[in-house]
Amino acid sequence: MSGGPAVRISIESVCEKQVQEVALDGTETYVPPLSMSQNLSKLAQRIDFSQGSDSEEVEGEGELREREWSKQEQEEEDDSKGTVKFQPSLWPWDSVRNNLRSALTEMCVLYDVLSVVKEKKYMALDPVSQDQTGRAQTPQVFQLLSKKKSLATAGQLLLKGAEKLSKSVAENLENQRQRDFNSELLRLRSQWKLRKVGDKILGDLSYRSAGSLFPHHGTFEVIKNTDIDLDKKVPEDYCPLDVQIPSDLEGSAYIKVSIQKQAHDIGDLGAFNLFRRPGHLSSPRSATVAGTQAWHMKLEAAQNVLFCKEIFAQLSREAVQIKSQIPHIVVKNQIISQLFPGLQLSISLCHSANEKKHQRVSPEKPKADDCLYVLEHNLHQMMREFHKQQLSSVVMPHPASAPFGHKRLRLAGPLAYDKTEISNLQHSEGLLEKIIKQAKHIFLRSRTARTIDSLASRIEDPQIQAHWSNINDVYESSVKVLITSQGYEQICKSIQLQLNIGVEQIRVVHRDGRVVTLSHQEQELQDFLLSQMSQHQVHAVQQLAKVMGWHVLSFSNHVGLGPVESIGNASAITVASPNGENAISVRNGPESGCRVLIQFPRSQSKELPKNDVVQDAKWSHLRGPSKEVHWSRMEGRNFVYKMELLMAAMTPCP
Repeated sequence: MSGGPAVRISIESVCEKQVQEVALDGTETYVPPLSMSQNLSKLAQRIDFSQGSDSEEVEGEGELREREWSKQEQEEEDDSKGTVKFQPSLWPWDSVRNNLRSALTEMCVLYDVLSVVKEKKYMALDPVSQDQTGRAQTPQVFQLLSKKKSLATAGQLLLKGAEKLSKSVAENLENQRQRDFNSELLRLRSQWKLRKVGDKILGDLSYRSAGSLFPHHGTFEVIKNTDIDLDKKVPEDYCPLDVQIPSDLEGSAYIKVSIQKQAHDIGDLGAFNLFRRPGHLSSPRSATVAGTQAWHMKLEAAQNVLFCKEIFAQLSREAVQIKSQIPHIVVKNQIISQLFPGLQLSISLCHSANEKKHQRVSPEKPKADDCLYVLEHNLHQMMREFHKQQLSSVVMPHPASAPFGHKRLRLAGPLAYDKTEISNLQHSEGLLEKIIKQAKHIFLRSRTARTIDSLASRIEDPQIQAHWSNINDVYESSVKVLITSQGYEQICKSIQLQLNIGVEQIRVVHRDGRVVTLSHQEQELQDFLLSQMSQHQVHAVQQLAKVMGWHVLSFSNHVGLGPVESIGNASAITVASPNGENAISVRNGPESGCRVLIQFPRSQSKELPKNDVVQDAKWSHLRGPSKEVHWSRMEGRNFVYKMELLMAAMTPCP
């Protein structure tokens, strides 16, 4: 083998992985191979970075190392003759060292450039001067110039920042004033119903979605406001959105409800003041509330006009359809209905599209009580309730072939409606009938209050007091009437009346439960109250006699003797002193007034002649003839006080 030719054998590393662990069951766990990054880090750990090229010692060692490698290469070349020449690298990490050195150089250059830019340290050439003072002043001149230049640069920066701030503020103000059309359209859509038809945007003002049956379409169009030049100064109230409403819904409108005396001629109706109302007809700019848009105020006014027209149309339809004893009259924009004889209810639609024209026609202001705002408000409320009923009254029948209407109308058997109940269901009051009833009640209540106040101011004795209830109905009110005497309220409580004011009559409930029904006539209520005040004086004498110890001999609320009263009946009472010797008789009538008579014993009467027939002394204790008292000359603040003084004077001493 030694004498034969040499055979080259290539030795390669084993590709098998290194065994890390062998389990009891014979399973071998291998060490995972290193990844490229792990292998690179492993090789980088072998590098000695302390040997650099900056120091001279390192360079010397590198030269020695290169010489040794060159000697070894020469020896290998001599030994292996006839083989392929291959010159390996001087050092395995030579490329890494060179790259690090170039990176360090570039970083140093970058640091120098940044320091020059930041600190402004340029190279300065000073002239050669023999004067020592010039050498001392030259650096000060350069310092002054550098400071001046730096201050100028800082001033320019501040001016540029101020200009940018002023421009941004101006842009913000312009953006606030010039609101976007889309944002305004979004705000309009959140409050009103809109739909797009072709290239137009249309809105709905009607109450059809709430149950209204009014045939008016109530459509408005949304347009873009292009009347203003945006290059010029934009006004504060500018809005890029505008609306176009129908011509018959422009302006403002309201329903005027008033109670008036009956006109002599029908042609005079509808010609009085209908076109001016304080607080309603004002310019839209002055009426615009802060924070609200012009289109919102315009749409609200147009919707109010539409609602008032719907109310008046419904009232006019009912006025024609209702069959009453006295027919209702519809003239122009006015509905006339008779409440009581000589009184009529006037319901007018006041619509003004041109304010200046109507202000010239009727410049005077209406009276404070010319319009009943309560009835106007009630009309609006009843119309909204009518909408709600129309929206919720339709119940789909089951089965579908059954007629529309209430569910119980389709039932049979014991739960079914009879003829009377069905007729009651079908009969329902309309808006006009309800408002007429409310107007009658309001007028009757106001006239009752006026009658009570006039009696209280005209008659001082006795006093009349009225306590109105705060909880009332639209068709009924109640008031409690007390008739008292000043200073004797605790003992004079006999007259207490409860007046229930209805639509066409007044029910009076006495303290003892008796009920008296009065009509709508004012004189009838006044006569009744005067008769009750007259009876109060007699009742007060009765209560005072009990307190003073006197005896009531007779009492009557309705005296059949004496002059006949045109108002009610006269009342009378007779009381006697505790010992029975003296007596007082009182007769009080609503018209005749008060008359007081007193009686003394016969023994004290000087006018009676002596009688020879009656000799017994016991007959002298009988009361003599009656004597009338001059009541107007009596001292005292009221009737009961005078009567107390009279009883005290006629009471014998014990």
